[in-house]
Formats: sequence, structure tokens, C-alpha cells
Amino acid sequence: MKYEAVIGLEVHVQIKTESKMFARAGVGYGRDPNTLTDPVVLGLPGTLPVMNKRAIDKIIKAGLMLGCDIAPVCKWDRKNYFYPDSPKNYQISQYDEPICVGGKLEIELPGPSRNVMGEHKLIHLTRIHLEEDVGKLNHFENESLVDFNRAGTPLMEIVSEPDMHSGEEAFAYLTALKQVMIYGGISDCDMEKGQLRCDANISIRPRGSEELGVKVELKNLNSISGVRNGIDYEIQRQINVVERGEEIVQETRRWDADAGAATLMRTKEMAHDYRYFPDPDLMPVRVNKEWLDGIRGGLPELPFEKQRRYCEIYDLPYTVTSVLVPDARLAAFFEEASEKCGQPKAAANWIANDLLRELSAAGIDIDDSKLRPDHVARLVKLVNEGVISNNIAKEVFVEMFKSGDRPEELVERKGLKQSSDTGELTRICGEVIAANPRSVEDYKAGKENAINFLKGQVMKATRGKANPKVVDQVLREEMGKL
Repeated sequence: MKYEAVIGLEVHVQIKTESKMFARAGVGYGRDPNTLTDPVVLGLPGTLPVMNKRAIDKIIKAGLMLGCDIAPVCKWDRKNYFYPDSPKNYQISQYDEPICVGGKLEIELPGPSRNVMGEHKLIHLTRIHLEEDVGKLNHFENESLVDFNRAGTPLMEIVSEPDMHSGEEAFAYLTALKQVMIYGGISDCDMEKGQLRCDANISIRPRGSEELGVKVELKNLNSISGVRNGIDYEIQRQINVVERGEEIVQETRRWDADAGAATLMRTKEMAHDYRYFPDPDLMPVRVNKEWLDGIRGGLPELPFEKQRRYCEIYDLPYTVTSVLVPDARLAAFFEEASEKCGQPKAAANWIANDLLRELSAAGIDIDDSKLRPDHVARLVKLVNEGVISNNIAKEVFVEMFKSGDRPEELVERKGLKQSSDTGELTRICGEVIAANPRSVEDYKAGKENAINFLKGQVMKATRGKANPKVVDQVLREEMGKL
């Protein structure tokens, strides 16, 4: 508790487009090495870059979703460095005039339990700028090969203010940022495919101090949990250094997730080492009001805004909204089912519990499921109208998940309609009452719960087809005659 960590993140997000940032070559993952290139990507003599407007549209959209100021004019700069994964020996980026300035991201920290909402806080952003990605080095025992497929892919760099103070906050930040990017259709943010990459700047200072300490950059953070673990390790390492009376050195360290430790990579380069200067082949970008308004009109609802709406308008519990909202596709599935049946609570419960269980058991994605929102809506209506009981509905749900058949067809084919025949139910209730005199005595003595056992016996005798409301009514009438 003597020290406070101060953390800022630099997050790179690949923008989802069909072609590269300044070239016509396609983008993708898992293709044969060096097949997604062209003369512009490879930096061959005589080639000129041409801006990808779709990528610019999407970074503006990301900036608006994150509350950034969109610069009316921004320019392109060359960031010069000599490394095998940079075919031109420079990267086209934005230095002193980024397209998005400021902004903030709402995050949620873990609550006291999984069923309770945690603290929400805002993490402020410094900037978001647009650049082109570099290639990828593949290292082998005796050689390294470079694959330029990734080179030139549109890439956003999102720089946060040093507003975070623990690995847990960094984890929440990346989780929330990923959700916003997916909701906006800006990126799929798959870290395994390199679509989301993160470097962390970490320092410590005496608690209560306002002065920032010497920062250490942590790289090779290949998962969101890896970011949390690496930051927590580095915070403790720096505390140990200070406690030994030594000085922290500004440097870049590599996180090794398998070893659970970080090792020195290099001393930190300063910005001037890159010899930035304006790119002479690209004109500045001017974002007018018409362009900005057009993008603003298509902004989606933010995840936490959606979650609050679900709680306030639909009266859904936090345990359900925290399952539905993080997955944009699941939330859209719920919205459609809810609209069709008019019973949001019932639809949400079927989706958050039964659908997710079946998807997990089948090992498939929601997009590959035969069960669609209309199935859920129809099933909710069947239960609500008393056609089938809730127990029978669970059986029907599993069957329609497997087959894709409508619930009405399954109910009819399997003879699962709920029975409300009072004559038949009166006979069965009479048999159950006669067979369970102890429960009848308990009920007549004022023990209300005793009737639940009797109802269970009736449902068992009817194989779950009896209408529970009618069963309750008949049992009370019959026992009232005794």
C-alpha cells in the first residue's frame, strides 16, 4: 500500500476492410505467406499510396463512439525505422495531427460477486491515430522469414491517459474497448489473429504523490488476461527494485506468459529517433460537417448504455444483462426474439440459460445454430398461452435446437400439448390425494408448501402435460371437500 501504480495502454486495432490502407491488395488471415501484397505494399520504386476511405470512415466512427474530438484537418507522416518487417523502411502514420483527439471509455471493475455489478469508471484517452500495419517475422531455429501479408493493413493506435492503477483495470479497459469495436463493426479484435495488440506503460510512485515515476514499456502481451498478469508482475518487480534502494530504468521488457516473468528487450527509443516528417505523397484529410454527420447518424448503442436500458426498460437482472450484452450477436438475437414475443424477461432467460448451454454442449457458434430468434419467440408464446408447461418447453427447446423445427410442430408431433381437462385431472388429483394422506393433513393444518408435493405427483402422473394452474385449483377444491 506504500506505492501506487500508474498505467497507460497503447492499443493497436486492425480496422476491418477489404483492402490495405494505401493499396488495393486484399487483407486477411491464414493465407499463404506473401500472397496479399502488391508493388505499393512492398514499397517498390515508382509506386504511390492512395488512401482507403472506408478505413478513415471507421476510425471516425470509433472516435465518435469513444467521445473523441474529430480533427477538421489531419495529415500523414513518415515514421522512419529500418527493420525487416517494414518493406519501405518507414511506416505511414500520424504524428502531431491525429484524426481523433481526447475521448473516454467506460469500464466496469469486478463486483463483490459475479451476480453483483462492479464499480464503473471512465478511462480518458489521449488520441487515436491511423496508420498502416507492418509485416510479421516468423522465427525458426536457424533463420527468420518475413511475411508481408499483414503489411499495409489499416491500423488504429488508441492511446490512453495514465488513468489505470492495476492489472484488473487494464483487463476491464481492454474488455470494454473490444466490445465497443465489435459493436461498431470496426474490428473483430481477435488477439490470436493480431487484430488487437497491446503495449503497457507502467510506473510506480509513493501513494499520494502526483509526480509520475520512470515508466517501463511491457510488450508481447498476447491475451487480455496476459495483459493483466504482465502488469501485475511488473508492478511488483518495480516495487522490489525501489525497496532494494535501486533506480528504475526506462526500458522495454518482453512478457513471457509461460514463465510468468518479463525480460529486458531494449532501452526505450524516444519519438525523435523515428525522424518523423510529413509524407510528401499524401494530401491532408479534411473532415467536413456533412461527412461527420453522416457517420454520426449510424452510430450504434454503446454496450453499457444497452445494459442500462435492458435493466431499466425490460427489468432484466444484472446476471442476465451481463451475459447478453458483451456479445453483440447475442444481444441482437435477444432483441429480435423479445420484439416478436413481447415477453423480454422470458426470452432473455431462454437465451441466457438454455441457448448458451446448448451452444456450449454442441461446440458451435450462435451464427451456426439452427435455432433462431423466431423459435424462442414462438416457444415463449406457447408457454404463455398455456399450450405447454415450462417443463415441457425445456424438452421442446432441446429438440428444436437440434432439428431447427418450429416448436408448434414438435408439440403437435410428439403430443405434448398441456392438458386442462378438469374431468381427467380431477380423477388423477383424487388418486394422488388418496395416496398421500400425510401431505393432505399438513396442508389442512396450514402448511401451504405441502400442496407443492401433491402438485409434483400430479405432474409426474401426467408426464408433465397437466396445466399447473388447473392442477393447483383442482387439488385445493378436492381437499376442501374432505
